[in-house]
Amino acid sequence: MTGTASTAPGGWVQVDALTRRRILSHTPEMMVVEVAFEPGGAGAEHAHPHLQSSYVMSGTFAYTIAGETRTIRAGDAVIVPSNARHSTTTETGGVLIDVFTPAREDFLAG
Repeated sequence: MTGTASTAPGGWVQVDALTRRRILSHTPEMMVVEVAFEPGGAGAEHAHPHLQSSYVMSGTFAYTIAGETRTIRAGDAVIVPSNARHSTTTETGGVLIDVFTPAREDFLAG
């Protein structure tokens, strides 16, 4: 996810007007992040060297990985390979639990 991040009370970082995230736990080898989307929220297309898993806690998402889009719902999970371009959108709003390995140093910095 891209955009100017600002820290909010409780550890939340506002990513954009409809998306916020907070780090739940991390070590240098792994990071667990909660990402909350309001209806209409999106994670812009991007890539990073980290292996990522996204688990849907709530809501419905159109999740695109390397040009292939599928609908994922509460209880579903996807794996994003290292350096794969990916994005997501949600009409319903919802929460993703993202796991990164190794930890996202850029999330820790800002």
